[in-house]
Amino acid sequence: MKKVAGRLRLDLAQYRELEAFAKFGSDLDKSTQAQLTRGSRLVELLKQGQYQPMAVENQVVSIFLGTNGFLDEIPLQHVRRYEQELHEMLELKHRSLLDEIAEKKELTKEITEQLTSIAKEFTASFKVA
Repeated sequence: MKKVAGRLRLDLAQYRELEAFAKFGSDLDKSTQAQLTRGSRLVELLKQGQYQPMAVENQVVSIFLGTNGFLDEIPLQHVRRYEQELHEMLELKHRSLLDEIAEKKELTKEITEQLTSIAKEFTASFKVA
């Protein structure tokens, strides 16, 4: 969690800084727009319903996907549904991967590759209604 959350902390700090700056400027370059887009999705990703605890391995997966850009193309209003459906799919089809993340307490190269492959496939099939 610390490894994935470290990057999250930095991304959110940059997002807050740019967000404040963006309120005063109208023309933003593509890099700044991309950081603002990712930051808004990370903020949305961190919202959690009251009395709805999330397992650490699911939190790690969500943060990994958010910080690695898998949510960048997902419309902001669909981020929570994307996350929920992804967790349901992982629970049904890839429970062993979640167990491995929980057991090893780190994202090894193999886990990262597997998670990236699953995320690419899921993101490509995710339907925005």
